[in-house]
Amino acid sequence: MRYRSLFIAVILVVFIGVGAIVSGLWQPTTHSPADIQQIKTTDIPEGMSRGKYIATMSDCTACHTTDESQPFAGGLAMPLPIGTLYSTNITPDKQTGIGNYSLADFKRVLRQGIRKDGSNLYPAMPYTEYTKLSDDDISALYDYFMHEVKPIKQENHESDIPAILAMRWPLSIWNWMFHTQGAYQENPDKSAEWNRGAYLVQGATHCGTCHTPRGIAMQPIAGDEQTKGFLSGADLGGWHAFNITSDDKHGLGSWSNQEIVQYLKTGSVAGKAQAAGTMGEAVEHSFQYMSDDDLNAIATYLRSVPAVSQEGPSRFTQGQAKPQDMAVRGVPLDKLTKDQQVQSLYMGNCAACHGADGGGSPDGYYPSLYHNSVVGSNKPNNLIQVILTGVHRKTQSADVMMPAFGRQLSDQNVADIVNFVTKNYGQKEAKVTPDEVKALRSQTEATP
Repeated sequence: MRYRSLFIAVILVVFIGVGAIVSGLWQPTTHSPADIQQIKTTDIPEGMSRGKYIATMSDCTACHTTDESQPFAGGLAMPLPIGTLYSTNITPDKQTGIGNYSLADFKRVLRQGIRKDGSNLYPAMPYTEYTKLSDDDISALYDYFMHEVKPIKQENHESDIPAILAMRWPLSIWNWMFHTQGAYQENPDKSAEWNRGAYLVQGATHCGTCHTPRGIAMQPIAGDEQTKGFLSGADLGGWHAFNITSDDKHGLGSWSNQEIVQYLKTGSVAGKAQAAGTMGEAVEHSFQYMSDDDLNAIATYLRSVPAVSQEGPSRFTQGQAKPQDMAVRGVPLDKLTKDQQVQSLYMGNCAACHGADGGGSPDGYYPSLYHNSVVGSNKPNNLIQVILTGVHRKTQSADVMMPAFGRQLSDQNVADIVNFVTKNYGQKEAKVTPDEVKALRSQTEATP
């Protein structure tokens, strides 16, 4: 049924798009500002070339490296509703990589989402954001991949998307309807720092790929701060990418610039948030290596994005310390009530690090469960995922690790712990069922 529904949606998009194009009502959106208007990356951390820094802030390794001994050789499985895509080899190998790409070919990939052979890329590759890179930065990135990256001969893995849905020509219609091509255009009414932040958020760091909701055709509903919904939060790959607009209760409105920079560098701000999942990976592989000026520019821009408010109390201020040990201490296992059984489950699996009262460790290495933005959210997916898969985030300041409990806890156990933790320390309305845990577990196990 899901294939049928998606196929119908694609067909509708195609017919609407063709009709609009033929009638002249819809024209492709393109802007190509002159070089003098484009932003050039010049603040390069010591030890990096310009191209390597642009590749780092663009987090190319996230999708194109599955084995650290073979960087950028591709092969990452990306499950989609219609099947599984695999990232490609982008090393300069001439047979299996991009070694035969000219600068013009490379630029067309990033600007238009079109490969050397003329076929369209799926927008799982964020060319819709990379299009905003300046010509100069694209040239530096090309130079890095051609001259600094080691060529690796590794064949690309074909997708397992059904043939009827794997046709790429409808993507040209999708691009006509939803993709605005061209480098970022500076806003003359804003400061240089704000424009640099906008350039990074909308382009290289492609924050909107995860944090902006998508429409029926999987198109981002907004591409910048001028359109409502930009960075207002979205579900992706079993995780929830939170609202990062300037909203006080659910976004970054209550954060200082310094706290945003600290989070991007370390993945941790006590009493605010701890990075895990794909955000943890972005911190580990990309953000921590960015210059302080660039991180401050990102913070300045994010705090200016119009607030998108959501229902419910602030996700940052929920809960308070509440000891759990006294209720179960000395009680025989066969005498425990149902509530005490869940308390015992918490004490046996969570309290050693997060404390019997949920307060975490004094140094903040093990975060508090109250005043915790994940536990205080009405979106429980991230809490489920952290319990199932754990956390491993290595930065220059710390190597953070939480063990995965997916193998030792049943779906019922995980649901009980999530409901217990949110009820006692966070958003009391965020209830989950064992079936919801099972669905997320299946989705997680399907991703290597």
